[in-house]
Amino acid sequence: MNIVKPAALLVAATALVAGSTVAAVADSGPDGTRVTSVQQVADHVLAGHPKVLSSSADRVRYDGLTVRKAPRGTRGAKDLNCAYGHLCMTVNGTDFDFYKCQTWTVSNWTGDGPFVNNQTPGTVAKFFNQDGSVRWTSTAYQSGTATWDPIYSLRPC
Repeated sequence: MNIVKPAALLVAATALVAGSTVAAVADSGPDGTRVTSVQQVADHVLAGHPKVLSSSADRVRYDGLTVRKAPRGTRGAKDLNCAYGHLCMTVNGTDFDFYKCQTWTVSNWTGDGPFVNNQTPGTVAKFFNQDGSVRWTSTAYQSGTATWDPIYSLRPC
């Protein structure tokens, strides 16, 4: 589910229940008003998705995922603060920190970005094409740079 059509300044997650969607969010709201902070994006998300556990000016925490605006500048996998047991990545200027084993549907993920699979050694994260076939996998521990398009869903474990 897209909150608004992609324009690519901010990225945030929307409803996050098994099989729900993690979508890119634009720099303007559905009514054309300018969205200037992750909090404003979170306010849109909170209105329609009770699974949001908390939000702040730069972070939204869901059951199984934390999304936060990434610091500006070029970043690599070493810059991701990825706790043990988590799968972390940066997509379009937003950090995603997955810590719940379920399938997550994603949309508007484009470009390249760093990732860290810091789950239990040997845990395989899978990234899927639109037809559900596996595009690529990552076996913990692994880090590097990934191409996010076209990724349509992922399963951290």
